[in-house]
Amino acid sequence: MSAGKPLLIEIGTEELPIHAIDTLARSFYDGVVRGLESRQFGLGNEEAGRGRASYCSPRRLAVYLPWVAESQPTISAEVLGPAVSVGLDKDGQPTPALQGFAAKNGVDVAKLERIQTDKGERFVSRSSKPGQSLAALLPEIVEEALKGLPVPKPMRWADHDYSFVRPAHWLVLLHGAAIIEGSVLGLHSGRQSRGHRFMHPQPVHVADADGWLDAMRAAKVLADPAERRERIRDEVARVAQETGGTPRLDDALLDEIANLTEWPVAIAAAFEREFLDVPSEALVTTMESNQKFVPVFDGEGRLTEHFIGVANIQSKNPGEIRKGYERVIRPRFADAKFFWDEDLKTPLADYQDQLKSVTYQQALGSLWDKSVRVAELARVIAGRIGVDAGAATRAAALSKCDLLTRMVGEFPELQGVMGRYYATRHGEAADVAEALDSYYQPRFAGDAIAGGKVGQVLAVAERVDTLAGIFAVGLKPSGNKDPFALRRAGLGLARTLIEGGLELDLRAIFIEALELLPDAALAAGLKPGKDGKAPALDAGARRADLQGELYEFVLERLRGYYAEQGFSSEQFEAVLAVAPASLVDFDRRLRAVADFVRRPEAASLAAANKRVANILRKQAEEVGGTTVTRGQVDPAYFEAEAEHALAKALDDARSDSAQALSEGDYATVLRRLSLLQGPVDAFFEQVLVNAPDERVRANRLALLGRLQAQFSAIADIARL
Repeated sequence: MSAGKPLLIEIGTEELPIHAIDTLARSFYDGVVRGLESRQFGLGNEEAGRGRASYCSPRRLAVYLPWVAESQPTISAEVLGPAVSVGLDKDGQPTPALQGFAAKNGVDVAKLERIQTDKGERFVSRSSKPGQSLAALLPEIVEEALKGLPVPKPMRWADHDYSFVRPAHWLVLLHGAAIIEGSVLGLHSGRQSRGHRFMHPQPVHVADADGWLDAMRAAKVLADPAERRERIRDEVARVAQETGGTPRLDDALLDEIANLTEWPVAIAAAFEREFLDVPSEALVTTMESNQKFVPVFDGEGRLTEHFIGVANIQSKNPGEIRKGYERVIRPRFADAKFFWDEDLKTPLADYQDQLKSVTYQQALGSLWDKSVRVAELARVIAGRIGVDAGAATRAAALSKCDLLTRMVGEFPELQGVMGRYYATRHGEAADVAEALDSYYQPRFAGDAIAGGKVGQVLAVAERVDTLAGIFAVGLKPSGNKDPFALRRAGLGLARTLIEGGLELDLRAIFIEALELLPDAALAAGLKPGKDGKAPALDAGARRADLQGELYEFVLERLRGYYAEQGFSSEQFEAVLAVAPASLVDFDRRLRAVADFVRRPEAASLAAANKRVANILRKQAEEVGGTTVTRGQVDPAYFEAEAEHALAKALDDARSDSAQALSEGDYATVLRRLSLLQGPVDAFFEQVLVNAPDERVRANRLALLGRLQAQFSAIADIARL
């Protein structure tokens, strides 16, 4: 292996998009490493000192590798040629075949060697090619990595032919202390980087790859994003102590601030206390989303008038920055207070009629039409699970009204939250008001479901209508395209049913949702035939097809949900095979199966069930798909004691577990069925299923059918 040194690659740019920096940095690092490895450059071991790293800041993307070989290894090649008997004539002279082989490989016939193979002695051409240097190939590798970045809208600048996410201004390529000469994006490489735009505008001399990070730090740039985030946390905590409050700095806001700053400095500011009359969510949204400020709360979790801004400069006059922060937030808060005061003048219910003028989806009608459908579904669902149907339908009727308020118009992310506030102010019942906010849950991965039952009913009704409607009009997700976020809706529906303990027949509720849709929606999703015309609508058949698709779609969302909880794919498939109507029932079955798998008898019984399934399937195929296992088991045709023993064991197990099965206590049922291992094993050891006598054979198949049926009442154990 050739000698190696640390490698540093830095691309300097105009300020990069804050939401793209981390992804760009990771992709750039991956592309560089992939390019080096594909060209067989050794990257060495990460021993003492710094390891491989991806660096980034608002104005740069960089890759550091602690050890990269100076050149590729020598590449040796060995090509087998013709057999000696073919390559030489009777006089020992090269034949045309051997001469052609030598010419093809660019060697003289005399330099060909002979080796012994399992097919006899053959000619072989051996050659070696020295590897190319890193200096020769690195610019090409960097260009490849840059072209592979996820840049949806690249920019062009000046009169260049190339493009990038932002105009590029400098390029550093250092292998140890040596500059690797080359051009990328029209920039010639060197060792001159740039520091902070204002605090260190002059060029930064980088002596070697290992010294780059310290050189950046000296030039007021924290190029390590982890170091930058840690400094922001420390700065915010330091400044928060001055206010006497507790800052709320979540990871999303921290990432945004880190990607806006190269030398973060926190500064405390405040606003007028009168703005605290506005719902805190509106103020926090303004601070975090619009201004990237950190809100500060008191010891009881209430928003205070203090907030923290993070500047990208160590100012000699921080008071001026503070004034600027306060000046910029004041009009935003004034707007929020105006929206709040104006919205309170109109009861939430008064917005219902205006929903008729807002289109939800062309074939599905307006938001009014949707809210009417959801209200009817909420009434049905509430009645089935014992929730106040009046409260559920009222919540459904009001659920879209806050979308027409001034506050939500300005801050769409507050939908639901503002509905709760307005409903409370106008005297709606507490569970109704709470449902207007909570039915949006889970809003994101890891979020909880709606807490109250009315909210859970509304959450289910809303998602069922959305899924049924969008599937009906033919806009279900395809590939990575899911413009209506139906996958998230499907998982949210499933989680609400399972975690809320809502015993509902999922297929039945989908049919009811589909029956509420207009025929135009059902027809909209029909695919044209070969003649280009859509087939005539058969509403019943269309609903039946959609019901099956919707049920499968929701069940499919549960794969990842249960995998994260540690359930295996085999366990999931075993329960999926019996397609329970209720997802709460699905959950009970799955947990019972997982408990069963831990028992010592599980493997043997699973194998036996698989054997039974294969026998019964083969028998069904032989008789044209008609199974004989539905017949009664007649002890008169038993010929072996093992048959009697298995039949009695099945009867006893069914009798012992009947009540548990009726109560959905599947774990108890499977524990009882696990006692069948002995009789089942004995049956297969002593009994020939395919007996010559047709009646004996049919009786044995019927007995196996009973065995399969008792397990299949819970899950398809054969899949384990």
